[in-house]
Amino acid sequence: MSRILLRFTVVITILITSFVDAQEFQGQAFYQSKTKIEMDLAGSGIPADRLKMIEERMKNQLENTYVLNFNKTASTYKKEEKLDQAGGRGGMRMMMIGMNDGGVFYKNTQEKKTARETEFSGKNFLIKDAITEYEWKMEEETKMIGQNLCFKATTVIERPVQRTSFRMGRRDNNAENEEQENNEPQMESVIVTAWYTLDIPVNHGPGDYWGLPGLILEVNSGNTAILCTKIVMNPKEKAEISEPKKGKEVNQEEYDKIIQEKMKEMRERMGNERQRGGGQGTRIRIGG
Repeated sequence: MSRILLRFTVVITILITSFVDAQEFQGQAFYQSKTKIEMDLAGSGIPADRLKMIEERMKNQLENTYVLNFNKTASTYKKEEKLDQAGGRGGMRMMMIGMNDGGVFYKNTQEKKTARETEFSGKNFLIKDAITEYEWKMEEETKMIGQNLCFKATTVIERPVQRTSFRMGRRDNNAENEEQENNEPQMESVIVTAWYTLDIPVNHGPGDYWGLPGLILEVNSGNTAILCTKIVMNPKEKAEISEPKKGKEVNQEEYDKIIQEKMKEMRERMGNERQRGGGQGTRIRIGG
């Protein structure tokens, strides 16, 4: 009887310890995200000083740092704030369509759900949805990222075609009308390459990436690369890893429709402004 009681006590102790570890264990991973684009402004007639300003603003939009706070079952991913100088002035407008608009992104890999608290066009939204499921293929390649041995995994995702275009001055009306009428985005297959480390045995990663037997330290998807630059295990000041609550609750599909409608309004408004201004000015547009 005493042996049975002892075994029962050991089992209960292990379960309690595992529960406490899951609650107390925490880590931080810092990521640098870069998106490459081709800029060919030769012959645009834009002065050299303005070209330099455009390049600086583009870099400000396309290079960002993020912090991932994680425990055994959940994580939050947030862009670190920086001085944003990408606003338009002096006749230049810059629209970053399809780029990450910030906000806290919460993943719970145990409950298979996500939530993102974000702001768009002066309104707060809470985007709740099921977690994205990835069919990872384990590859044989390995490499070192910092002090961590990493293993390669790949998957293929379907996403809207991400175009990069530069439009300056007067636009062709036929192209404008065709763009507005084509509401259904074209899709493309993209190979995603991830590098994960078994040194940190959690299934988290940057953004909505997850599902590997170790923390994902690097992701390459299309023209975007995300690289972990620093890891802090069990930081002294633990972050709150909890599901966000504020904002109008929508799912991802509903939010995407809101974005599309708003962008259509902006295009129409800018078209009217160009007509009143004689079609002058510079406009850079990135995205679909």
